[in-house]
Order: sequence, then C-alpha cells, then structure tokens
Amino acid sequence: MASTNPHRLEVPKPFIERPPAVTGPLAPERFMRIVALVLFVGAAVLPFITATPYIISILTSAMIYVILAMGLNVVVGYAGLLDLGFIAFMAVGAYTSGILTTQFGMSMFETIPVVIVACIAAGLIIGGPTLRLRSDYLAIVTLGFGEIIRITANNLQVTGGPSGIHGIPTWSFFGWSFADGLDIGGIHFNAKILFYYFVLFIGIGLAVVAVSRLGKGKLGRAWKSVRDDEDVSEAMGINGYKTKLMAYIIGAVWGGFAGTLMAGHLSAISPNSFEFLYSALVLMAVVLGGMGSTPGVILGALFVSLAPEALRDFSEWRYLIFGVLLVVAMIFRPKGIWPATAVLPFLKKREIPQVPPTAAVGVVGELDDDAPDDADAPDGRKGDRR
Repeated sequence: MASTNPHRLEVPKPFIERPPAVTGPLAPERFMRIVALVLFVGAAVLPFITATPYIISILTSAMIYVILAMGLNVVVGYAGLLDLGFIAFMAVGAYTSGILTTQFGMSMFETIPVVIVACIAAGLIIGGPTLRLRSDYLAIVTLGFGEIIRITANNLQVTGGPSGIHGIPTWSFFGWSFADGLDIGGIHFNAKILFYYFVLFIGIGLAVVAVSRLGKGKLGRAWKSVRDDEDVSEAMGINGYKTKLMAYIIGAVWGGFAGTLMAGHLSAISPNSFEFLYSALVLMAVVLGGMGSTPGVILGALFVSLAPEALRDFSEWRYLIFGVLLVVAMIFRPKGIWPATAVLPFLKKREIPQVPPTAAVGVVGELDDDAPDDADAPDGRKGDRR
C-alpha cells in the first residue's frame, strides 16, 4: 500500500540514464548456458559421427580430467588454498574402488559410498592439522601428502605394490554391466561408448552443476571471502578454518570420484599413475583456464589433456610445442583463458551515455540583483539577509 504521508522525502532521480540490461539470448548467463548446452549436445552426438576406440578413449580421459579440475577449482579457485598434491585424492578413490572390486567382489557402483568416506577421512587427516598454515607452507605440506600416498601404495601388498591393481571391472548396475553392451533402435553401443556417455551425463553434468551452485551459494561466498582476505573475513564472523576445511573435503570427494572413474576406464592402476607431474597438470588446468571460473576450468582441463594428443604427430617435439603454447597463453591471457571476471565481447560494445551538463544553481541565501533593497521593503522593516 502506497504511503500518503505528504512529508515523505522522495529519492532524487539519477542524472544518468543507465543503458538497459541485455535480455534474451544475449544476456550473459543465458548466453553461457546456451553455449554449454550446444557443447554438451555436440559431445553427445560425437559417437554417432566417429566412434573409433582411440577418439572415445581420449575424450573420456579428458572429461575425467575436467571432473578432477572442477574439484581442485573448489580448493584453489574458490578457497585460495594452494594444493600441490591433489592427485593423492584421486589415488585414494582409485585404489579404494580397485581393492573393493577385485578382492571383495563389489561393483563399482557399490564402492561409491566407501570411496566418499575414504576421501573425507583423507581430507580430514591432511587438512585438519595443516589448514592453519598459509601460502607456501600449505603447498609444501600438500606436496608431501601426495608423495606419501604414492609411496605408501608402492609398498603395500594390498595395493599390489609397484605393479598396482589389474583387472578392475567396468561399471555395473544391479547385475547389468557396461561390458554387456546395449542395443537401441538397431544401434549397438559397446562398453567404451556407454562409459563415455556415463562420464559425460553423470560426471560432467553433476560436477559442473554442483560446483557452480556451491560457488554462488552462501558457502561459496564464504570461500571467496577467505580467499581475498582471511583476517577481514574472520572479523566479519566467518570461521576461516572450518570454511577452508569444508572446501578441502569437498575437493577431496570430487578427486576420489574422478579416481574411481579413471580406475574403471583404464581397468588397471599403479603408483606411477599418481606422480607429482599429474598434480601439476591439474593445477595448470585451473590456473590456465581461470581460477574460480567454471567455463575457464573446463577449457583449461580440455586444453591440458587434449593438446599433447593433438600434437602427437610432432613426435619428440610435441612437449616443447605444448610448453610454448602454455607460455603464449599466459602472456596474452595472464588471468586465464576465461577468468571469473570475464566480460562477453558484445557487452563491451554497449555505449554509456555522457553525463548531461547540469544547470547553474545559485548559492543558497544569496540575493538576486533584482531583489528589493532593505529600504524598499513594503512594511518599512529592513530585509533580513540570511
């Protein structure tokens, strides 16, 4: 109900008319959703265009790296925690699912709850006593944690030692396995293509939606506050330690899920699959794409995982060319390929109107030249000059 108070102050109108917000398909969020949908549909249609085992295998590995990079984006991009041993959580998930499937007869689907519990425990063990550290000290501790996991797996009998675990089965659900294949409309989908679709629809879809929603929610704002200035965020009532620990645990769960997918994809794992180089590559994907940016991290992970394969024709020169491409990308895009603060090109072309010249306003209390003098006052009293 509108107020009828005659003494109510009205807010003055702005001097500048702001340009109207972009609506329709060119609105930033809607435009990005359309692009994501087009790419998603393109990835779903790709096996109908080319279904060679090499292409399907490479793309599946690339999508698993996207899931892994999305988990590291929570730790590094949102919370600002420099983690150099993130591949250790992938090892925890891969070895947990590998041991349970090969030695206890469980299916990959049944190992998911155990993998989640194992990754949460690993996140608490490493994050609990060390997340009070900052910057370089935290990076050194996480680097050591990654090497501890790899060396431990290399010396335990249950993990297969240096030989690792072989014969890991593919995913199965209630008695039906991807290895059985599937016929739809006269088209046969083999195990590789079914697993490709499973990673695309379940892995990528769940990772992108969940991490994006977390980044925009209350917890995501707390992460970004701690990342920007931990002391100020604590002064505003945010528990920095618990906030960082939550980011570390969520990142660990995503890393373990990616490890489970990788174990089912390769059917064999070994300690050499979880060296420090892979932690550096995942961190490179997050930094190169744009820390805290969901589309940027996806682009960075795809570039890091697919570029060496695209350069395979150059033989021993491919890693040199790959390094040069990374340097060039960081020179021209120092904040990432698609940073979190990126503005779409068509929005930069919007013209902001100039400020209109304001009319001259006299000083309050100053008399005009045409005002009557004190002696000319009609009642004979002197004018009050105030």
